[in-house]
Amino acid sequence: MSNPSETSQDNSTGIPAIASAAVFASSSQIPEGTKLIRGYDFDNGVDYNALLKSYATTGFQAASFSRAVEIINNMRAWRLSDEPITDNDQGDDLDIEHRKSVKCKVFLGYTSNLISCGVRETIKYLVKNKMVDVVVATAGGVEEDFIKCLAPTYMGAFTNKGSELRSKGLNRIGNLIVPNDNYCKFEEWVMPILDQLLLEQKRDGIVWTPSKIIHRLGKEINHPDSIYYWAYKNDIPVYCPAITDGSLGDMIYFHSFRNPGLVVDLVQDIRGVNGQAVYAKKTGIIILGGGLVKHHICNANLMRNGADFAVFINTAQEFDGSDAGARPDEAVSWGKIKVDAESVKVYAEASLVFPLIVAQTFASGN
Repeated sequence: MSNPSETSQDNSTGIPAIASAAVFASSSQIPEGTKLIRGYDFDNGVDYNALLKSYATTGFQAASFSRAVEIINNMRAWRLSDEPITDNDQGDDLDIEHRKSVKCKVFLGYTSNLISCGVRETIKYLVKNKMVDVVVATAGGVEEDFIKCLAPTYMGAFTNKGSELRSKGLNRIGNLIVPNDNYCKFEEWVMPILDQLLLEQKRDGIVWTPSKIIHRLGKEINHPDSIYYWAYKNDIPVYCPAITDGSLGDMIYFHSFRNPGLVVDLVQDIRGVNGQAVYAKKTGIIILGGGLVKHHICNANLMRNGADFAVFINTAQEFDGSDAGARPDEAVSWGKIKVDAESVKVYAEASLVFPLIVAQTFASGN
């Protein structure tokens, strides 16, 4: 027997009432001020600034891009003077002029592939111009910068065959090609420095940490193309908790046979990076990629009950439970990002979007 509600009809049209009700369901009122979707109009010519600004009303990941720009500009603009004086403030923090000078501490993290590619120059710009305060990188994200000062990386193709490249002594990073000779040059450059570090450890009692080693290597490379040269010049700490996970680790391994005894202390650095977060009045985090650098920065900010601003840029999905794929809201549950923080994840490949984000934020002249 048929359901009466399925066969009843609108007397004026003959359309089944159930179909009419389903298709013509009424809408609730959209809140006043909600943005209208509208993309860039190329009839107005090609204006890249206007094009990128139009992302705010384009939707999808373009809207996330726009939100990342907004959050980064907010973290850059924040001053302690924006906040009311509290009972916990004391000393200089009671002085209005001093409060105007206290900025949000910006943590920048990235994976090694972003130094292998041309994003390196974007990151160098930020470090050279003191636009970030703390850097966290992988081992590859450190060594590739120095290697590029010694020899170039070349464009290749994702389809270059591995067996053919191996027979020619060529290494592939995605669609980039790095001659193996580059790593031989890196060995020639870094081994005498490791000898000197060991000498100073024995002679002067210096306890080396990954951040101290990177600081020293930045001094020794003495090259204006290097991110870590500028980190050395500007006294910006660079933390690399997995410093042995790459060519630099290979060199430390070989050095342990040639001239054994070098000790690298991680404890000082975990005190250092956590302290950067704990004693900051406000923190903002920008993380390109996932894995170690993402967790290390977020975990440091756990020590202050979370970052105030957060921008994640990567292509990872959350369905596998990976830290890389996790959205900012998952970090909120751990106390790594504040409950009331401004945060966004941009699902995009960083070499495509991060230079554009920098163009709309740090490099915009605002």
